Amino acid sequence: MSTDLATRPDAPDDAPLIICEHCDSVYRRPSLARRQSAHCQRCGALLERGRHLSTDQLLALSIAAAVLFLFANAFPVLSISLQGLSNEATLWQTVEALAQGRITLIALVTGLSIIFAPGLQIILLIWVLVHARSGRIAPGFRTCMRALEHLRPWSMLEVCLLGILVAIIKLAGMLDVHPGLGLWAMAMLTVLIILIGGRDIRDLWNELGVPSR
Repeated sequence: MSTDLATRPDAPDDAPLIICEHCDSVYRRPSLARRQSAHCQRCGALLERGRHLSTDQLLALSIAAAVLFLFANAFPVLSISLQGLSNEATLWQTVEALAQGRITLIALVTGLSIIFAPGLQIILLIWVLVHARSGRIAPGFRTCMRALEHLRPWSMLEVCLLGILVAIIKLAGMLDVHPGLGLWAMAMLTVLIILIGGRDIRDLWNELGVPSR
């Protein structure tokens, strides 16, 4: 369902402003129901969507993501075997192996993108949502929300997952390759982070009435 921001009668004069990213048109932010969306009158670009997930749902998914994050780091993502010899590796062991060679910098970037950034994202999400569930503003709310925005481009679990799948396909003809429990956990974790790290979490600014400064 689409709605026009400029003509919505339920947008009061003191409602927060929203600016079109494409043509810089300014509108009053209306209250959108679930599955509703608002588009710019001038260029037709999408400006706002109604929330798909409630605060309780976001918190539940964040806790599930924390459990999956622990599984993804504690259990092997891949195991290989050849002529009776076998080996397996977790995400941590992968980063450690990279750090032992001449590509320590790549190991640091890998650790940041597949372990540190997703883990910090989950912690900050749970911290903010636990308080938001009770209608309270979490201590350090602004810092947490801005950190989540900065962490989003650095969380590259989906890139790591794609790389592992490519490695499985390439090695399958030479070795016995078996996906581990950590890989399945990482695949589900990738989907959850995409769900909880989108527009719905940004709506907490307006829902809790937090000024941007």
